[in-house]
Amino acid sequence: MSDAAPAAPRKELSAPQKAMHKLGLVRDIDLALHLPLRYEDETRIVTLREARDGQVVQVEGTVTQQEISHRPRRQLLVTLDDGTDTCTLRFFSFYPAHQKTLAVGARVRVRGEVRGGFMGKTMMHPSFHAAGGELPEALTPVYPTSAQLPQAYLRKAVVGGLRRAPLDETLPQPMLTSLQDTLRGLRAPLMSLRQALEYLHHPGPEVSLAALEDRSHPAWQRLKAEELLAQQLSQLTAKRERDALRAPQLRTTAGGLHELLLAALPFALTAAQRRVGEEIAHDLARAVPMHRLLQGDVGSGKTVVAALAAAIAMDSGWQCALMAPTEILAEQHFAKLIGWLEPLLAPLGKRVAWLTGSQKKKQRGEMLALIASGEAALVVGTHAVIQDQVQFQNLALAIIDEQHRFGVAQRLALRSKMGRMDPPPSLAHSVSPLSPSRGNAGGPAEPVPRRSDMEHSRGSETDIGAEPHLLMMSATPIPRTLAMSYYADLDVSTIDELPPGRTPIVTKVVSDSRRHEVIERIHAQVTEGRQVYWVCPLIEESEAIDLSNATETHAELSQILPGVLVGLLHSRMPVAEKKAVMSLFSGGQMGVLVSTTVIEVGVDVPNASLMVIEHAERFGLSQLHQLRGRVGRGAAASACVLMYTPNEGGRLGETARERLKAMAETNDGFEIARRDLEIRGPGEFLGARQSGAALLRFADLATDTHLLEWARDAAAEMLTRFPEAAERHVGRWLGTKAEYLKA
Repeated sequence: MSDAAPAAPRKELSAPQKAMHKLGLVRDIDLALHLPLRYEDETRIVTLREARDGQVVQVEGTVTQQEISHRPRRQLLVTLDDGTDTCTLRFFSFYPAHQKTLAVGARVRVRGEVRGGFMGKTMMHPSFHAAGGELPEALTPVYPTSAQLPQAYLRKAVVGGLRRAPLDETLPQPMLTSLQDTLRGLRAPLMSLRQALEYLHHPGPEVSLAALEDRSHPAWQRLKAEELLAQQLSQLTAKRERDALRAPQLRTTAGGLHELLLAALPFALTAAQRRVGEEIAHDLARAVPMHRLLQGDVGSGKTVVAALAAAIAMDSGWQCALMAPTEILAEQHFAKLIGWLEPLLAPLGKRVAWLTGSQKKKQRGEMLALIASGEAALVVGTHAVIQDQVQFQNLALAIIDEQHRFGVAQRLALRSKMGRMDPPPSLAHSVSPLSPSRGNAGGPAEPVPRRSDMEHSRGSETDIGAEPHLLMMSATPIPRTLAMSYYADLDVSTIDELPPGRTPIVTKVVSDSRRHEVIERIHAQVTEGRQVYWVCPLIEESEAIDLSNATETHAELSQILPGVLVGLLHSRMPVAEKKAVMSLFSGGQMGVLVSTTVIEVGVDVPNASLMVIEHAERFGLSQLHQLRGRVGRGAAASACVLMYTPNEGGRLGETARERLKAMAETNDGFEIARRDLEIRGPGEFLGARQSGAALLRFADLATDTHLLEWARDAAAEMLTRFPEAAERHVGRWLGTKAEYLKA
C-alpha cells in the first residue's frame, strides 16, 4: 500500500467489547485464562417437593398468578406451580420483560434459593427463562465481569477464545515428567493445559465443587504450575540478561574511605551488619551489575551499611546516589551521611549533594553543577534525583531506600543515569580499579589511560551494556515464599539482629473509650521529659475528614496539656513548615507530635518513648509495625498504644482483629511480614514492585510452595536446554508484562 492510501476507518467497539478490553480480555489466550468465579448447576431439574430450605435449585413449572403489590414496597409477585408444590417468586426490581416472560399460563424454568416459611416456599430474584430445550451437560460458569458485559455475551466470547487459542504444549518432556512426579505426591493426575482449561470452564455435574473452589483439583494444579513457571522464567531471564551487562568494578582500598569510615563510627557494627556489608562488597567487586535487596527490621542499622557501600564506590572515584521516597526520610539520611562522610570527603575535594523537588532554583542549580562536575561524590534526594536535568559524571552505585515505594518506571530511570563506563581515578591513589583481564585484587594497579586514548581504542563501546550497581533497602521483610517468587531475580541480604541497647517495645491494644487514660499516660511521659507521637490515619478518599481529625486531636491535646508544645504534621503542609516542626521535635523542644502517617519511615528521635496510633484498625500490619519502630530507639522503656474504634455492634472486623492481635503478640518484623502476607495476599504486600508486572492470578504462595519449588528448578533447566519453548511459554502467560520484571 502506498503512503498516500487512506487508512481504513477504525471500527467503533461496542460497549461489551470496550468492557472486555478494560478487563484485559484482548487475545484469545486472555479469554481462555479468564476463569469462572463460581458455577451454577443447570444440568437437572428438581421438583419443588424435593427442594430443601436454603437449597439453590432449578425448577420448571407453569405461572398461575402474577400481581404487582405495594405492601410493604413495590414488588412483582409470581406464583409458580410444578405439579408437586407451588412457590412465590418475588422481584423488588423488575421490568416489563419480566412481566411478559412470567405471564399467567407461561411455562418457565427458574433457578434460585428456596426459602420455606409460614406463607409457603419463596424465591427472591431467581434467574428464569422460557421452558424447553436440552438441559446443559456441564455446570454453567459465572465469570468475573463488569456492568456493560452481560454473562451470556462473555460466555460466548470465552467459548470462542478457548476454541481458537493456541494451547499446544510448551513444556518439554523433562519438565512434564518432573511436574508429574510433583503432582503424584498430591495424588493429582497430570492434565494438559487444554484439558485443564476446558474442564475449568465447563466441569461436569459429578465434580466436587469443593475441589474446584479450593483450587485443589488437578485442573487447577496444572494451571498454577504453568503460571508459576512463567513467572520464574521471566525473573530468571531478567537476571541472566542483567548478568550479561557490565558494571564498574568497585573494590575497597587500603587506607581508603571505607576503612576511615569504619574507624570514625561512634559504634561497633553488629555481626549481621558486617556479614551483609561483605556480601555487598563482594558484589561491587564484580564486573556484573549488583541487584541486591538489603532487608532488615525497623532500626536494624541499614543506613550505615549503605554508607559503607557508598564509601567503596567513592573510593574507586565513582559517584553514588541514594534515593528515598519522602523528603523527611531523605533529609534524615542526608544528616547522618553528612555527619559520617563529609569530614572524610572534604580533604579529597569532594562533597555530599542534596536534591529534592522543593529546593529553590539557585540552590538546585548549584547542586546540579556539583553533580555534573563529579565534585559531588554522593547525591542524596527524593524522586528529583531521576529527573532529566540531573546529569551524573560517573554514577556507579544507586541505593534506593524503602524500594517498594518506587514504581518500576522510576527504577528504570535511575538506571539510565549511568553515563560512561570509563574508569575515573580512584580517590585514594588516583589509579583505576583493575580491569577483569588484569590479575587479581592484590596485583599492581596500572595508571589510568587518558580519556581520549580510551575513546580511541574502544570507540562507542564504552556505553554499551553498562548499568550501575543497584542496592535496594526495605524495612518490610520479605517472607521466604515471596523471595522465591516475586523477588527471584534479586539477591537478598538480611540484617537479622538489632544493635545492642535497644529496649523492647510493649504494645497495648485499647478501645478509644479509654482515650482519657491514654492522655493521662502522655502527660506522665512528658512530665518525665520524654516525647510522644500521636498518629492519625490518612486515607486518600477521605483526606479532608482525616486532616480535621488530626487538627481536632492537636487542639484537644494542646488544651489538655498546658505548658507542653504540641506540634502538627501532615502531608498537605508546605515543606518549610514540615521541616520546622520536625526540627523542634528532633531537638526536644516539642513534647508531643500529632501526625498523619508521614512519619512512617525513617524518623529517628531516640527520646520519643510513647507512640499512640488512633484508629489502629484502619492501618495495614506492616504499616503499624513501621510506625511502632519510631519508638524504642533510646535507652528508655517504650510503649506503643493501638487505639481502635469498634463498629456500631461494638465489634472489630475479622481482619482488623487479626492485625492488632499480631502486633500485640510479636515485635519480630519477619513474623509480622509472614502474617501480613497471610492476611492480605501478595498484591497489596508488594506495592509498587508489581506496578505493571505479573501478579499471580491462580497460584497461592501460602499453599502452593511445592509447585513454586518445582517451577524454580524447571525454569533454570528450561532456559538452558529449551530457550525457544521458554520464550513461547512466557509470551503466552505474560505477554508484554515480562518487560517490567526486569526492574
